[in-house]
Amino acid sequence: MIASLVFYLFAAITVASAVMVISARNPVHSVLFLILAFFNAAGLFLLLGAEFLSMILVIVYVGAVAVLFLFVVMMLDVNFTELRQGFLQYLPVGGVIGLILLVELLLVLGSWSVLPTAGELAAARAPDVAAVTNTDAIGRIMYTQYLLPFQAAGLILLVAMIGAIVLTLRHRPGVKRQVIARQVTRTMETAVEVKQVKPGQGI
Repeated sequence: MIASLVFYLFAAITVASAVMVISARNPVHSVLFLILAFFNAAGLFLLLGAEFLSMILVIVYVGAVAVLFLFVVMMLDVNFTELRQGFLQYLPVGGVIGLILLVELLLVLGSWSVLPTAGELAAARAPDVAAVTNTDAIGRIMYTQYLLPFQAAGLILLVAMIGAIVLTLRHRPGVKRQVIARQVTRTMETAVEVKQVKPGQGI
């Protein structure tokens, strides 16, 4: 009974926080609601017995990703008023795309079928809880059965990180920038300059 009440409490706060993430006018408040949603999702993982996923969610997403979002929003001089001015202009296109995605999801859910022996197969593949820990089971599945999707997700995140760096890299007057090609192709004669210093004189 208590576990059910705690589940409904965490689930309600998670859904409400997710709604506030996309509806809050202040971007800082939006990131704070995102952090609240992550904490409640971690509580749901604890109720399911996945303590490793719960700690990873708090450490990685709350401690790194969400805080990074907060710093970026607070440090970048972004005029959100100008960004919202074109919202109504692209609203019909966004509505059509959202409707198409909704229809696709309904088609997928409508054609979903469960084999009669699915329960037996899942039970046969499940490892012994007493013999295998939660972290060990996740590692075995992630690095054996789902190795290629895991590596593909890592490459996608790498490309997204590089794209974010390129998009936010702006040229500012008076700020020195490194030229990688010039540094790599320089020779010893151009890199080192020998000064002849006479005794009793400074450089």
